[in-house]
Amino acid sequence: MTRNKSLRIFPVVALAFCLAGPQTLALAQDKAPAATQAVPASTPAAAPAQAQAPGVPSSFDLQHAVEFGLANNPTMVSARAQLLGSEYDKNSARADFLPTATASYGFLTYDRQPKTASMATADQTTWYSQLNLHQPIFTGFNLLSTYQKAKLAKEQNEAKLTQTELALISSIQGNYLAHLKAKMDVKSANDSVERLLSQLKVTQAFYEVGLKPKLDVLQAQVDLATAQQAQLIAKNSLDTTRAKLNSLLNLQLEAPVEYVGDLTYSPFSMPLNDCLTQAYKNRPDIQIGVKSVAMAEKDQTIAGSSFYPQVGADYDYYKKGDSPSVSESKYMSSQNKEYWTVGVNASWTFFQWGSTYNKYKSGGETVNKLRADLDNTKLNAGFEVKQYLLSQREAADRIDVARKSVETARESYRMALARYQAQVGTNTDLLTAQASVSSSEASLSQALADYETALSNLYVAMGEKNPPLEIH
Repeated sequence: MTRNKSLRIFPVVALAFCLAGPQTLALAQDKAPAATQAVPASTPAAAPAQAQAPGVPSSFDLQHAVEFGLANNPTMVSARAQLLGSEYDKNSARADFLPTATASYGFLTYDRQPKTASMATADQTTWYSQLNLHQPIFTGFNLLSTYQKAKLAKEQNEAKLTQTELALISSIQGNYLAHLKAKMDVKSANDSVERLLSQLKVTQAFYEVGLKPKLDVLQAQVDLATAQQAQLIAKNSLDTTRAKLNSLLNLQLEAPVEYVGDLTYSPFSMPLNDCLTQAYKNRPDIQIGVKSVAMAEKDQTIAGSSFYPQVGADYDYYKKGDSPSVSESKYMSSQNKEYWTVGVNASWTFFQWGSTYNKYKSGGETVNKLRADLDNTKLNAGFEVKQYLLSQREAADRIDVARKSVETARESYRMALARYQAQVGTNTDLLTAQASVSSSEASLSQALADYETALSNLYVAMGEKNPPLEIH
């Protein structure tokens, strides 16, 4: 009786190996990628049948995606327009140093005729034209400070353009790395579903011949359903990150663009002091703060310009007549109908009940505030550099641990699978080993993504543009 039962078990075990499928056999034969290498990205979901825009590549790597985004993202268009506007403002302030020309034309009507006998029949309406040339000589440093402020504003907008570029680089790189992680997660989820599906078939075959209880089948079904949910979440994350990248590159959300690459690990060895030195030198927000302080000092000088007299030179040319052409007059002498004047004038408002003084002192307090804000910006810059440097070091350590964990989990799964198929292991042990494989692969992909994300943030914190995210 025992011999007959053994003969029945042998074909069932053989059937279990056949039902296990290529995925399980591949694990048993140790054909999985080496744990010390980056897990290759899976093939993404099929792109929708949508025509690609002219001039847009069908695929991007990280560097080309960043460069394309810098050229086409609307935030960059806005920043460039702001910089160009500040150039016009600077030219406008420089033009105020030059003389101005003002022309006027009109007529005057008197309410009564002149009383002199010779002018008894004179016309009561006089037409006139005037040309004035005014050259400012001294304005209490108002014009000079205004020009210097406009020049500083342009330099500040240049720093703001750099800041916008760094923010966009950080956003594109962060989402690109999240997209690569989503690819790895999809591949891991697909592998997990294939393993659990094969395992369910084996368990079902054992149950049908009475070798396993119904509970094992139910546990396998529950784990398969859980893995399928994780698979759907990973695919949704992949589609979401692709759509976000498309929007950052100013492409259509459903544009059939492929983002290629793998999450890799390259050690970063720059010491903290060098990172801080580079940050204090290159960060655009620090440069913006420096320019803000200088501009506030110019505003204070402008407010104090009212302490001084205003001096200017004028040349005026007058022409009068009793007709709209102002070319001739029957009642005016040639001396009165056309003449010119040249003069220098000065005006000084020496008392305003403390208005000018209080404006000047208010400007000084604004300078003090902006200096304090600049100091705070430098403190935050140093903290960000330290924070991201620690984050990438932590992620680097996690990568080493996660790679060993993946290798161990895969070996554990192979052993559990062999024991289960030999009828010396339990279904629970096999499901636990499979869950460990999925968990360790997720930990590895997360550690790789966290490391490169921290590296991207660190370069941005140092004020350095690094589109390909290369270690140097």
